[in-house]
Amino acid sequence: MTADLPVSRFPVPTLAEMPDDIRERIEAVQEKSGFIPNVFLVLAHRPDEFRAFFAYHDALMDKPGNLTKAEREMIVVATSNLNQCQYCVIAHGAILRIRAKNPLIADQVAINYRKADITPRQKAMLDFAVKVSQTAEAVSEADIDALKAHGFDEDDVWDIAGIAAFFALSNRMANVTGMRPNPEFYAMGRG
Repeated sequence: MTADLPVSRFPVPTLAEMPDDIRERIEAVQEKSGFIPNVFLVLAHRPDEFRAFFAYHDALMDKPGNLTKAEREMIVVATSNLNQCQYCVIAHGAILRIRAKNPLIADQVAINYRKADITPRQKAMLDFAVKVSQTAEAVSEADIDALKAHGFDEDDVWDIAGIAAFFALSNRMANVTGMRPNPEFYAMGRG
């Protein structure tokens, strides 16, 4: 049934209509994952914004640092749930399950990270990410000190804030465009 539903309320270009660099990136993702995540198709509607979005995404999510790739995905899942972004919870939940090698973690983090089977350090990280996502104007030195007490440094604080803020944008665009999660995401990392 979901195959008959549109992936966006805005026009979605065909691969042939896309600029070469965008089409090549999408084809590389398709080759690696076996399908094209709908976010790529939906955002290709605006090529310059597509390029800027994925450049910032990659700078935040693929960089080396003290945050693991699974922890970065935890931030996305926890904040996307609060922003009611179905696409990001489902898609990044799948990535989190794979990166954490844990079929339960994404559901736990999405529903209530405070009760999830994660470390106190990760809970502090998510407390801060949620505050950035929901009430950034209230962030204070006490919040930074709480993170430092768990071993995070200033670069980590910036990374946590950047991921939470970037995905707030992503969540809002996914909701406005009516972006639908690909069916493939639902089963990934569960078995």
